[in-house]
Amino acid sequence: MHLNPYGEGAVHLAADLVNHRPQSAEELADRCRTAGLVVEGPVGAADLARVLALLDAWESVVDAAGERERAERLNRMLAADADHPRLTDHAGGWHLHYRDDDRSFAAVLSTLIAVGTAFHLVGRGMHRLGRCAVAECATVFADTTRTGRRRYCTQRCANRDAVRRHRAAGR
Repeated sequence: MHLNPYGEGAVHLAADLVNHRPQSAEELADRCRTAGLVVEGPVGAADLARVLALLDAWESVVDAAGERERAERLNRMLAADADHPRLTDHAGGWHLHYRDDDRSFAAVLSTLIAVGTAFHLVGRGMHRLGRCAVAECATVFADTTRTGRRRYCTQRCANRDAVRRHRAAGR
């Protein structure tokens, strides 16, 4: 049974937003709604600017050289926006929030992504964020596979790399 809404969905949303940066506040709000977030209140240009900075910080977590560095970078994100946990029923059922209720959309999203990433990494493994192994592809992914050995962003990249290795071996 999976009871943590801050985990897998948050890291997949973060990866999607990093790989395809939103160009407007409206696009950001729409993509978050599509991902299942409840967007309360307006989302403006200041939110977009803050989220773009958040995505840079999150991308640095992905690109960290090792577990300790990854933890330090994520801890900075957690310290910036996460608060003590509290129960709330604002969206039709009791659940935990790691933030105050009167925060801006960008602060809410920052908390969701930071806490979700922390749950993802401690629950699945500190190595479970990465970039595609294909040299020409810089796509970020969150590894939610059973084995925890994901190397490619998509099956297409995995196949392309396998074909490239096969052809190189035949030469």
